[in-house]
Amino acid sequence: MKLTTMTKGLSRFVLRTSVALPLVLAPAVSVTVLEAVGVSAPFAQAEAQSNQETRKVAAMSESVFKKLGAVQEAADAENWNGALQALRDMEAGASKYNAYERAQMYFFYGFVYYSLERYKDAINAYKKVLAQGVENIPVGVELNTLKTIAQLYFVMEDWNLALNYLNQWFSRAESVSATDYAMRGQVYYQAGQLDKALTDINKAVSMYESEGKVPKENWYGLQRYFYFEKNDYKKVTNILEKLVKHYPKGEYYKQLSGMYGELKRDQDQLHMMEAAYVGGALQKEKELLNMAYLFMGNDMPYKGAKVIKKGLDEKKIERTSKNLETLAQAYQMAQELQKAIPALEGAAKLSDKGELYSRLASIYLDLDKNELSVTMGKRALDKGGLKRPDQLYIVLGMAYANQKEYNEALKQLKKALKDERSRKFAEQWIAYVEKEKQREEQLAK
Repeated sequence: MKLTTMTKGLSRFVLRTSVALPLVLAPAVSVTVLEAVGVSAPFAQAEAQSNQETRKVAAMSESVFKKLGAVQEAADAENWNGALQALRDMEAGASKYNAYERAQMYFFYGFVYYSLERYKDAINAYKKVLAQGVENIPVGVELNTLKTIAQLYFVMEDWNLALNYLNQWFSRAESVSATDYAMRGQVYYQAGQLDKALTDINKAVSMYESEGKVPKENWYGLQRYFYFEKNDYKKVTNILEKLVKHYPKGEYYKQLSGMYGELKRDQDQLHMMEAAYVGGALQKEKELLNMAYLFMGNDMPYKGAKVIKKGLDEKKIERTSKNLETLAQAYQMAQELQKAIPALEGAAKLSDKGELYSRLASIYLDLDKNELSVTMGKRALDKGGLKRPDQLYIVLGMAYANQKEYNEALKQLKKALKDERSRKFAEQWIAYVEKEKQREEQLAK
C-alpha cells in the first residue's frame, strides 16, 4: 500500500522584535493520513502485530479465501476497478458468509475505495467492518480499523469525528506511541482544542526526549506555535533553541533572534541574527537593514556599514536616499568620514530636500575643505526644505572666512542673526571676521 501524506498549514504569526523588522514564522503540520499497519495486510497478520490478547473468531471457508485472493491480486496490480468488481461479485453472496468473512470483505472494500480516493465510501466500508461485531474480528484489526477511520475523517477535515474514533482507539490500545500522541495533538489543533493539542504534543516530545531521541521537527513547530499564542516567550525561546540545534535553518535563527529581542537579551539577539546573516539566511532588504541597525545599536557601526554596502552592491538593498543616508551614518559613527562622504553625496542627489547637502557642507568644513563646503552649502540652499538654515549660514560664513572672503562671510553670518538659536554664536563670528578683515586691510596698506 502506498503511504499518503497531507500537509496542513497553520495560521501564520509574527514574532515581534525590539528592532525595526518583524520576523515572520509559520509552523507547518505534516501527518501520515493512512498508515500501512493493518490496512493492506490480511487479518491474521494484523492480529500478529497486536500486543493485545487474541480473540477467537470464526474460521474462513476456502471459497471465501479464494475470492479474497482474487481481490488481493487485482489490488496488487493496482487494478482497482477489477478489485471492486470482484468485491461486488462476492457481496452478492454475502448472506452466506459468517461475520468474520464479511468483515474481511468490507475491509478490502475500504482499502480499494481509499486507493481510489473515494474517502467517504472507504469510511463506510471500514465502519461495516466494525458493524460485524467486535467479538467477530481480531483485536488488532478492530484497533487498526478505528485508527484508519479516524485518519480518513482527518482527510475529510471532519475533526470532531476524527477525534471520536481516535479517542476510541486510545482508550483501547495497549501501547500508545509518541507518534500517536502527536497525531491526536494535530487533530485537536484542527478542532480548535488548543490546550488538549498542546498536552498531546508535549507528551510526544517528552517521550522522545526521555528515550534520547530527537523529536520530529513539526512537533517542535506545533509546540512553538502554541506557546507563542500563550505569550510564553521563554518557552518559545527554549523550543527555538532546540530547533536551531537539531534542525538548523535560517528561519529558526531569525525567529530565535526575535525572541531574544522580546526577552531583552540584546547580545544573544545580535549573535543569533549575525549567525543567520553569515549563513546566508538574510536576503531581503528589511532583514539586511535590520542586521545593520543591530550592529549600529551595539556599538559596531562599521560592521553595520559593511552589511549595507554589500547589500547595495548585490542589489538586495535599493539605492534610495534613505538607505544611502543610513550607510553614511554608519560610516560616520565608525569615524570613517572619507567613506561616509560618497554615500552622503549619493543620498543628497536622490533627496528632494537640501538637508543632506547641508550636512555635507558641515563635514567638508571639518575636513578643512572650504571650497567644497561652500559648494555643498549652495546646493543645500538651492534645494531648500532645510530644518535649520541658520546653522548652514554659520557654516558658510566660517568656510568663506577660512578662504578670506570676508564680505561674503559677513553676509552669510548676518543671515544667521535672524534665528534666536544661532544669534549669539553668529555675533561672535561676525566680530571675529570683522577683526580679521580689518587686519588684512591694514596689512595690505
